[in-house]
Amino acid sequence: QKTLKALRKEYHIGTRIELVQMDDPAAPPVGTTGTVLGIDDLGSIIVRWDNGSHLSVVFGVDECKKLNA
Repeated sequence: QKTLKALRKEYHIGTRIELVQMDDPAAPPVGTTGTVLGIDDLGSIIVRWDNGSHLSVVFGVDECKKLNA
């Protein structure tokens, strides 16, 4: 719960992010940007990627970074 709370604070709805690494053959290309839609109960970051993809960033497996905006 503590980790979820911290993730939800850091990656709040509307946060812009960039994909660094995703362990999925259907992943958007590294460097793709998107907007955070929320954090699910497993800690995955739900994202609407700018290229139309909706794959989530899996906590502890995939990596993204916040963009300065």
